[in-house]
Amino acid sequence: MQIGIPAEIIAGETRVAATPETVKKFIAAGHSVVVQTGAGIQASVPDADFSAAGATIVNDAASAYASDVILKVRAPETDEIALIKEGAAVVAMFDPFRNPNLEAFAARNLQCFALELLPRTLSRAQNMDVLSSQANLAGYKAVLLAANAYQRLFPMLMTAAGTVKPARIVVLGVGVAGLQAIATAKRLGAIVEASDMRPTAKEQVESLGGKWLDVPMSDEEKAKALGAGGYAWVPSADYVRDQKVIVDKAVSAADIIITTALIPGRAAPKLVYADTIAKMKAGSVILDMAVESGGNVEGSVCGETVTTSNGVKILGIPNIPGTVAAESSALYARNLLNLMLTLFNKETGALAVNMSDDVHKALLITQAGQVLFAKK
Repeated sequence: MQIGIPAEIIAGETRVAATPETVKKFIAAGHSVVVQTGAGIQASVPDADFSAAGATIVNDAASAYASDVILKVRAPETDEIALIKEGAAVVAMFDPFRNPNLEAFAARNLQCFALELLPRTLSRAQNMDVLSSQANLAGYKAVLLAANAYQRLFPMLMTAAGTVKPARIVVLGVGVAGLQAIATAKRLGAIVEASDMRPTAKEQVESLGGKWLDVPMSDEEKAKALGAGGYAWVPSADYVRDQKVIVDKAVSAADIIITTALIPGRAAPKLVYADTIAKMKAGSVILDMAVESGGNVEGSVCGETVTTSNGVKILGIPNIPGTVAAESSALYARNLLNLMLTLFNKETGALAVNMSDDVHKALLITQAGQVLFAKK
């Protein structure tokens, strides 16, 4: 089958859905690959590298979209849908809960696979998990971005001119990104505290040298948290109140805050409020990793740095994996390759979707003119 790699057109999207490494493997499996010229430039992959791997370079998006299978980072935009070969398969991050074009994809009889819907509790799906691979890089880079904006140092230093105190960092949300942020901040010499709505995260935080910020939970809430399938659960009003008190105390004394909390299908939960930010020291930094989904921080603005009246910087940096595009593209492309090898028939090379396969069934959002994904 012909696999097409169009260039990403969303502003700020620097990643690419294939690399020379994965192109070689697709070709070895009997497929052909076409790549739109310039698709990998911002990820440090020039056209010549794709050509050397065996891909055909095409001059425009229409030529890339005239393929049997389309691999992308972000779902095609409205203007791109008409370019896609009718009946093709499209594999990308579709943001299905908010995507307004699902009916349009179905109308072109496309098989669309939303990578965000991967069942993350399946061990065999771990090597296909784009959310985890991208969050891992984002957690690392978030600490570096915050450190760059912070006007002091992370580690304690003993100097002839006096002692430099270590930075105090609070990480709110201890998923893949949060754990990587904790590990990175500790390696840089900071004192780290962390909180999450999953009680099981405590052991992970402490294993990395962080201090756990414990929020009291009822037995019912613990049951919900343990049964949330790896995702955040919807907390009660009592939990939100208690959490706010504990977060307020920790954040007020911190130098750097990194928030990572996301809930699939819903706006990001607010964790840090203006009255808490008003208590922070001048020069403190808050990086809101959830800013594209509404933000965890009151006052954060996507794509902007907001400086409060008391001198706190709130960084609203979108698409942090895109700031390390070469590495994030490499991991993303491997995730896609691992998934696609399960979708292709090994003997014929044709696409063979198995609706009894938990992965295939979960990811498929449009097929045969129908929208299969139900927005909640």
